[in-house]
Amino acid sequence: MNLSRAMDYDELEDALRGGGSASRGPRWSPREAVADVLGEIAAGERRLRAVRHPLGFLCLPVVRDGERGVCVHLFDGDTPAGPANAGVHAHSWELLSYVLYGHVSNVPVRVADTLPAPAPGPTHRVFEVHSAPDGTDELRPTGRLVRSEPGPEKTSGGGETYTLAAGEFHSTVVRHGEPAATLVLGRTLPGRTDLFLGPLHGGGHRTVRRLCGAEDTRRTVRAALRRVHAGQRD
Repeated sequence: MNLSRAMDYDELEDALRGGGSASRGPRWSPREAVADVLGEIAAGERRLRAVRHPLGFLCLPVVRDGERGVCVHLFDGDTPAGPANAGVHAHSWELLSYVLYGHVSNVPVRVADTLPAPAPGPTHRVFEVHSAPDGTDELRPTGRLVRSEPGPEKTSGGGETYTLAAGEFHSTVVRHGEPAATLVLGRTLPGRTDLFLGPLHGGGHRTVRRLCGAEDTRRTVRAALRRVHAGQRD
């Protein structure tokens, strides 16, 4: 199989935005492309190891093409139950996401720079997230203090697509212990930085995105592939 063909960014984007695929036909589903690639990983024909993200999910980085990328995110259903615990953050890139199975909830978070007293005080400090090639994320506190307030939660189920703009603060949660997976397309915008809402008096620190072992990756992918196929039959 031509794996780059299975995960062509432009073709996936057209399909997710409702345009179908000119080369594969209007009935082609991105889920088919995901199933093809997951099958290659599960069989050991594609040497790709899952990355455990600090926000609690596993990431399969399938395509990296300059400022664009395609990943599959696997949620085991045990992500924290509320926006404060789930990690409120804002991407430096535009996100287009397709739910492969399960349900994924996004909570938009309104962020406002605080005003002098007697206005309400700040709730968080904004941190910049700088990622290194070795998987280390350095969280650097800024002087920006903000007040945040979660908005209405929106849940997307299997076969549904959602978008998140660069710079939009949010948290993503999976509830009720239900596994879920998403196909994620990202396009980095110039001059943007990943942001995170941290404690008011928190200091800078580092986190590490740890690689899973090859067999652990294949075992996890095989379970995800079964759920993808089950979704195709629904």
